[in-house]
Amino acid sequence: ASVISDTTYTQSSANKGMQRMLLETALSTRSLWNAVCCCLYASDVKADRGGIRMKQLRQTLYILTPERYLSLDGENVVVQEKKMILARLPLHNLDGIICFGATGASPPLMGKCAEMGLPISFLSRSGKFLCRTEGTTSGNVLLRRQQYRLADQASERLKIAKSMITGKIFNSRYVLERAIRDHGLRMDVEKMRKKSEFLRAAAQRAWEASDLDSLRGIEGEAASVYFSVWDDLILQQKEHFYFSVRSRRPPLDRVNALLSFAYSFMTSMCTAALESVGLDPYIGFLHTDRPGRRSLALDLVEEFRAPLCDRFVLTLINRRMIQEKQFEKQADGAVWLNEEGRKLFLEAWQKKKAEVIPHPFLKEKVQYGMLPYAQALLLARYIRGDLDDYPAMMWK
Repeated sequence: ASVISDTTYTQSSANKGMQRMLLETALSTRSLWNAVCCCLYASDVKADRGGIRMKQLRQTLYILTPERYLSLDGENVVVQEKKMILARLPLHNLDGIICFGATGASPPLMGKCAEMGLPISFLSRSGKFLCRTEGTTSGNVLLRRQQYRLADQASERLKIAKSMITGKIFNSRYVLERAIRDHGLRMDVEKMRKKSEFLRAAAQRAWEASDLDSLRGIEGEAASVYFSVWDDLILQQKEHFYFSVRSRRPPLDRVNALLSFAYSFMTSMCTAALESVGLDPYIGFLHTDRPGRRSLALDLVEEFRAPLCDRFVLTLINRRMIQEKQFEKQADGAVWLNEEGRKLFLEAWQKKKAEVIPHPFLKEKVQYGMLPYAQALLLARYIRGDLDDYPAMMWK
């Protein structure tokens, strides 16, 4: 757990500082990052000797083999296959359980996990979310009521959505700029810089958008430009991994299969983060309400798609950590990771979550897996009225 010192940075200066940097410095990376980082307050997390103790990152238990069954033994989850015990893990070391395929779980285990606030998620073999068991709703009911009020106000929805989409486009540009810096000799730098400049201007237009429809139009155009050069970012295994267009339901090639899988897990992380701070993940500001749709979680995911999910997928491919043999193609053309591929993906994902990045303003290191939680805290602070703007995650 990281201990972060408190700061005297005020609400109004956070808001004015972010606007000024967007308008005057053409999205200066360091300045915007400081605007994001300066807004964590001691009341959100447990105080410790005058500072802030961030929530501790724990492990997620993934069950990849459908034949395995989960049961409870005291304070432990027991993994069995054909009545043979394969593993016994303390529940207090976990932050959740994710099961693929037809894995079963005993009612006592589900009840214990609900009591401890540990969600059990059930996904299809391809990674599609099916359902989740959880306990009673946590958080202050007054916070959720205020969230619902803001979600019903067009001006407030636009204010939050603009910040999130500006962050998304800014972060997409970061991915291209990072590629130019690291691999400029292996790509068309002039073409990449033109796309990067378009995204810089698009981020500015998103910040100045006057309504949600125009904001969504800017987002869609920026995403199209970003993905138009995504194939150039794939530097290895080009005969097996290539990108032409984003396909989702279902993914039609190996790259899209990896992207969809990563986005699915990021959505789960954002859902858990929002619930942990007392917000309703189903009531969003950018994504419209739909039965069963975790709209606010999808809103929050936007900030992490390019810098975390997309770069993670590129790392798997370009470092040859994932290979062509770890995918399977269905009769309908859908391409999914097979069991070996899912295992490799999740092992690398867990390691990535544990990595740390420097926090420029607070001079602390934050684990990647804790970033959705930090952003959820900031959003809760804004909704409560403690901040006059929501500072989206702007990648350094």
